[in-house]
Amino acid sequence: MAQSIADRRDQEFVLHEMLNAADLASHEQFREFNKKIMDMVLTEARNLAVKELLPVSKEGDETGCALENGKVTIPPSFHRVYKLFCEGEWVAMCDDPEFGGQGMPRVLSMAAGELFTGANCAFLMYPGLTHGAGKLVEEFGTEDQKKKYLENLYTGKWAGTMCLTEPEAGSDVGNLTTLATRNEDGTFSITGSKIFISGGDQDLTENIIHPVLARIEGAPAGTRGISLFLVPKYRINADGTIGDPNDVICTGLEEKMGIHGNATASLAFGSRGNCIGELLGEEDKGMKAMFVMMNEARLGVGLQGFGFASASYINAVNYAKQRIQGTDLTKIFDKDPTPVSIIHHPDVKRQLLHMKAYVDGMRSLMYFTALCFDKVLTSADETEKETWQGLIELLIPVVKGYITDRAFEVCTQGVQVFGGYGFISEYPQEQLLRDCKITSIYEGTNGIQAMDLLGRKLGLKKGKPFMDLLTRMNQTIAAAKEIPELADMAVRVETAVNKLGETAMHMGMTAMSEKVLDAFAVAHPFLDVTGDVVMAWLELWRAVTAQPKIASAKKKDAAFYQGQVTTAQYFIQWVLPATLGKMDALKGNIPAIMEMPEEAFPA
Repeated sequence: MAQSIADRRDQEFVLHEMLNAADLASHEQFREFNKKIMDMVLTEARNLAVKELLPVSKEGDETGCALENGKVTIPPSFHRVYKLFCEGEWVAMCDDPEFGGQGMPRVLSMAAGELFTGANCAFLMYPGLTHGAGKLVEEFGTEDQKKKYLENLYTGKWAGTMCLTEPEAGSDVGNLTTLATRNEDGTFSITGSKIFISGGDQDLTENIIHPVLARIEGAPAGTRGISLFLVPKYRINADGTIGDPNDVICTGLEEKMGIHGNATASLAFGSRGNCIGELLGEEDKGMKAMFVMMNEARLGVGLQGFGFASASYINAVNYAKQRIQGTDLTKIFDKDPTPVSIIHHPDVKRQLLHMKAYVDGMRSLMYFTALCFDKVLTSADETEKETWQGLIELLIPVVKGYITDRAFEVCTQGVQVFGGYGFISEYPQEQLLRDCKITSIYEGTNGIQAMDLLGRKLGLKKGKPFMDLLTRMNQTIAAAKEIPELADMAVRVETAVNKLGETAMHMGMTAMSEKVLDAFAVAHPFLDVTGDVVMAWLELWRAVTAQPKIASAKKKDAAFYQGQVTTAQYFIQWVLPATLGKMDALKGNIPAIMEMPEEAFPA
């Protein structure tokens, strides 16, 4: 069975009909990216994804990475693909062409990224982390650091990582023990260990630049005393050439459930007392720097989860159309019934529609959030700019947490549609399921995303971003009420939006009371209901966009537009009622969680 990765028609629908992304070309910064150019970029991205990245994904999973005699090797087929990826300037899609970027809108890069991650996420993590390291240099580096590192990172000549996690600290970054000792020349000697470093070592590039969180001797305890350093695998000579090894040693590679093609490494810095790093940004401001990049990183992880779900869904649809098994239920008593493809079976169609509803909603949320970044860059009015930025801050934990949770469920359904074939490695579904699981864990577990939403984002700027989001939802509801076919759905979504506002108020008040632990015990369910209501809003928005076009559209497009309305109807009438019940439960408080004695759990 030929694999696929994403629904091109739906990508175009969200970009051009729902979000009108080509309007960004009216701004000087994006003047080159009209609809024609956007479509050309998507075509090139799809060609690279389908013809090059996808064919080596299975080999990457089966071959994996190896550490032998101190050298890490990655799947051999990745080398050619990486060369093509860099030649196409895909590493830095949204960044300044002066440093090797393409300068495209983020919403367009999101659409291309969906294709790349769905095709081969383990591979894409190498250039993805490289871009993240480059962005740190661009944002916080000195002019000398930008000259030394930025073009080499953005063109993919050198790779980058992110070194935060330590064996004992885990998600509690403030407990890190990696130490930075001042040297007379202004550099620092780095000593410590980091674990779970994606792309931490490899034979793909001539150098790897590690942004490393460490504490300068004498700095305050906790996150207040953490600084950020640039630590290359090989030192860089004054003329920019590669110098001696910098005492960065890979001490092991993790044997993982998925993403086998990416080298997840444990690194020792300065085990021989000879590791040199240079400060990036201000002393004791390392966590501030990391939080600046957190939105991009968590958006990227949400994209990974979505990419897996999108690929699993489109594979399931194609398989269900091709797999002939069983008889149409309405003809089961015929004398000689003709076997049909399994998409004709009601339960299979239900599964596919359920997958479609989430994948469509995820795509809309991913692209809308990316568009918010573009609006921040193009808005001339500071108040408008702050509004878009507030929406980004509010939606990021939903993008990262809700999407990756639902993506894993979609991938599970994708295995189910294939039946027994979904469980074996001959078909792609089981790898997508395994690869997807990490997205709910790294870059801050989804429990942490829920705490971020409840503890920080809900009350941000006295709740203005949350109210701005509700305002946008109500604008869509008002538009839907003007379309007779959508009026009932509009009322249902309006009920959910109003109840979400009440639930958020209740959760916020509880979090500031003596019942704070009870509130955070159900922060994740609150994240879930927030995501559900956001999905319902986006499904309704899709229907508002599609419904007026059905009557005049050609047959194929008419079916596509009708599918948007039917999908919205399914989500709003089937999923949303359960969400309303969950909100009732949240408003009633759930003390049983914190009242449960620890001793009652098995020893």
